[in-house]
Amino acid sequence: MTMRNFLRNCYMLAALATLPAAVQAQTLYFPPTTGTTWDTMQPASLGWCPERIDTLYDYLERSNTKAFILLKDGKIVLEQYFGTFTRDSAWYWASAGKSLTAFTVGIAQQEGFLSIQDTTSDYLGAGWTAAPAAKEEKITIWHQLTMTSGLDDAVPDHFCTLDTCLQYEADAGTRWAYHNGPYTLLDDVISQATGQTLNAYINQKIKVPTGMTGAFFASGYNNVFVSTARSMARFGLLVLGRGAWNGTQVLTDTAYFNDMVNTSQNLNQAYGYLWWLNGKASFMVPTLQTVFPSDISPAAPDDMYAAIGKDGQLISVVPSQNLVFVRMGLAPNTGDVSFLLMDTIWQNINRLGDCAVSVERADSREASAIVLAPNVVRAGDALRWQAAAPLREAVRWRVIDALGRQVASGEWQASEQSGDIATADLPAGTYVLHLPAAQGGALRFVVVR
Repeated sequence: MTMRNFLRNCYMLAALATLPAAVQAQTLYFPPTTGTTWDTMQPASLGWCPERIDTLYDYLERSNTKAFILLKDGKIVLEQYFGTFTRDSAWYWASAGKSLTAFTVGIAQQEGFLSIQDTTSDYLGAGWTAAPAAKEEKITIWHQLTMTSGLDDAVPDHFCTLDTCLQYEADAGTRWAYHNGPYTLLDDVISQATGQTLNAYINQKIKVPTGMTGAFFASGYNNVFVSTARSMARFGLLVLGRGAWNGTQVLTDTAYFNDMVNTSQNLNQAYGYLWWLNGKASFMVPTLQTVFPSDISPAAPDDMYAAIGKDGQLISVVPSQNLVFVRMGLAPNTGDVSFLLMDTIWQNINRLGDCAVSVERADSREASAIVLAPNVVRAGDALRWQAAAPLREAVRWRVIDALGRQVASGEWQASEQSGDIATADLPAGTYVLHLPAAQGGALRFVVVR
């Protein structure tokens, strides 16, 4: 049994019985494009337990969530808002908006306005970077979509879109790096190609047929999409429908769609066209050139793909289960991509059918559940663990490497609530911290150098 399969077995045994796999053939429900009507599905019809839903909501509230919506077959199963946030409140998507941009590029290509194999200079003009002319000419729209422009992401401001900030580092297509500057300039490519502003084009091609609201707003060098949680869920449902909305094919280029949600290059297997992909043998993360031998979310189904933004803006799409969830909120210190937050939400979703656990046991287990923050550390830095409440009893723990070998172990004492795990002796790689089920089970972390 591989490490990935072992982890997934630990996380998903309870959920698999309640989430049928053969749902792709079912017809998706699509809400009306106007008004607030949206069909719902009772959690009990999926075998989900009220106390486990409360546990999920408790975790979401603790992690500064503002809105959470879960769709099954297009219908709302869970919808919860926290604090003063409401169904009508708007919030930013951060880098989750990249996936909306990728979808828009596909529409522009199907309409003949551009080809993703076109050189970016065809739309932005020669000299849009500081790279030598021959190197700049190698950069195509495809490279912008796949984060393989070869431009240096280690410049002082990797959001900067000025030519002086866009420095040559490697030939296009030979290096993967999560670089916001070249991505943001896709907005100008779309505008130049279509002759419309980005917002006008998205309004006509995506918002009108789906009922989405929201818009991109300038924030420094960035363009940031802002909308309600339900509009974010509408986009997730559009993608779950493979670009179709209630019988209308919004994105007709099926080849482009397939490429968008599958590995786009051989450098970072977990990246499509501005979408993050689960179930791959390895992944890379922003700011690093390290390849980690794991998938991005052990608790999530293999076929999940996700739009992920800073502070925990999430759209998680699972075709095999006809399931979408969206999360908006503030989860500081989670980096540009919140893999750990997404994985922990999936752990909670996977427990929703755990009705055999009594309320008392469930409350006890979740009260002492442990999280790692952050879960990517440099060797020598402390891996910090934190429990929601002081431990009620001593907890034995062990660390397993990607080959299944135990490389560290120890024990935390009752009444402790946080502490550190030394990483100085751990080589760079992906590890799993194994805990008793009551404290969270298996938690993944990454050591880099």
